[in-house]
Amino acid sequence: MARPLRVEYPGAFYHVINRGNAGEDVFKSLRDREKFLEYLETACSRFSIRIHTYCLMTNHYHLLVETPEANLSRAIQWINVSYAVYFNIKRHRRGHLFQGRFKSLLVDADEYLKHLSRYIHLNPVRAKMVESASQYPWSSYPFFIGKLKMPPWLCGDWLLSQFGKNLREARKNYQAFVEAVNPWTLEDPGKSPVGGFILGGVDFVNWIKETFLSSEQANKEKPQLTALKPGIDIGDIISLAGDEFGVGPEQILAKGKKRNIARDVAIYLSRKLTCLSGKDLGQHFGNISGAAIAMRYKAVGKQIHKNKKLKNRIKTMEGQIINN
Repeated sequence: MARPLRVEYPGAFYHVINRGNAGEDVFKSLRDREKFLEYLETACSRFSIRIHTYCLMTNHYHLLVETPEANLSRAIQWINVSYAVYFNIKRHRRGHLFQGRFKSLLVDADEYLKHLSRYIHLNPVRAKMVESASQYPWSSYPFFIGKLKMPPWLCGDWLLSQFGKNLREARKNYQAFVEAVNPWTLEDPGKSPVGGFILGGVDFVNWIKETFLSSEQANKEKPQLTALKPGIDIGDIISLAGDEFGVGPEQILAKGKKRNIARDVAIYLSRKLTCLSGKDLGQHFGNISGAAIAMRYKAVGKQIHKNKKLKNRIKTMEGQIINN
C-alpha cells in the first residue's frame, strides 16, 4: 500500500486525523483525555507547533495544526507514541494503539480553516454524543465561544479574527457560524482533496506543485506525485473528455455553446490537474478570460455535489489522466 504523501514547510497548516487500531477506542476515561491534552500542550512548546482546533472523540481525534518549523511528522509522532505508551502501561496491554500512519491534509488556511474548524467542532453532534457542540467538553469549541478560558497553548486568535474586530463580537459570530448550520447535512470540507492530501484553491494547489513537487521523482511509493507533478498534457484531457461524452475536440474547444458538458469537464480537469494559470487555460479554450475559466470550474464543482453519476464519471476520468 502506498504511504500517504506529506509536504512539510514552515508555516503550513494541516488537518490531522488519527484513529484507533481496528476501530479500537483510544480514549476510555476522563484521565485519558486529560493526558492527551497534556501531550498536546507539551508538543506545542517542544516542537513550536500551533493547535488551532481540536476534538477528541472516542476512537479518533482531529487537530488543525500549524507548523512554523516544518516538523509535522516529528510532532505528531511524538504525541502518538507518548500517549500510546501511557495508554498501554495504564492498561497492561501491548501492541499498536493507533492504526498505521496518521492522516494529514495540507490546508489552504485562508480558504478552508474556518470551515474545517466548524466541521470538526460539530463531530460530537453528528455522533449523537451531545445535542449542541457547546455541551461537549473535549473539543476546543467551548474556548472559542467564551464558555471556558482559552488555555495558553491553544491558538484561537487567528480563527476568531476572521469573525470580528473585537473578541466579544468574534465569539458571537463564530458561534452563529457553527450552530446555524444543520450538522447532518454539512458536507466535509476535506472530502475530496487534490492528490489525496491537498485541500485548497487552484492557486494554492499549483503553488504546492511548483514549489515542492516539480523536482520529485514519481515512484510506486508515492503515486500521488504523478497526479501533482507539472506536465500533464491538456491535449490528453481534451481527448479523454471527447471520448467520454462522444464529441470531437472541435466541440470542446468551441466557445459560446450552452450546456456543453464535455467542454466544461475538460476545463474543470485542466484547471485541477495542470499548473497552467487561468489566463493560459483560456487561450486553450478559445481565448476566453481567466475569470471565465474560474466560473466554469466552479459551475462543474457545484454540479458534482448534486449529480453523483457525473461525479463518478469525472473521478474515473481523473484517474485515467493521472495513471496515463
